[in-house]
Amino acid sequence: MKVIDKVINWARLKSPWILHFNTGACNACDIEIIAALTPRFDIERFGIQLKATPRHADVLVCSGPVTRQIRDRLIRIYEQMPQPKFVIAVGTCATSGGVFDGCYNVLGGIDQAIPVNAYIPGCPASPQAIIDGVVKLLQSLEDSMK
Repeated sequence: MKVIDKVINWARLKSPWILHFNTGACNACDIEIIAALTPRFDIERFGIQLKATPRHADVLVCSGPVTRQIRDRLIRIYEQMPQPKFVIAVGTCATSGGVFDGCYNVLGGIDQAIPVNAYIPGCPASPQAIIDGVVKLLQSLEDSMK
């Protein structure tokens, strides 16, 4: 691995930019994700910033189950993200479909449409759990690069 590649990977791991995407949840997990971004929990101390476009994001944070209407949009957003890209499923609905599992229009969790790197369970998942999940994902990636 070249020195420049090591520097780029170090920078990506030390300042991940996240994109939040709701696939059709009840908004409880969305409120907790946004709460994790507030000064009270200070997620920016880990270098994490919320971005508005998939072309600038390293981590896709999804909440809610995958529905038939949202599946293609989710795949398109995932494909627009630059490599390396990571996906985190937040909440019970994103991990397995949750209370919506078995509905005629719900396909299941996020992993039914795109690959998921980390699962954060809970209904809703707490901001502490979300921050812990993101940090553990970054630590595991850093360990795998050594």
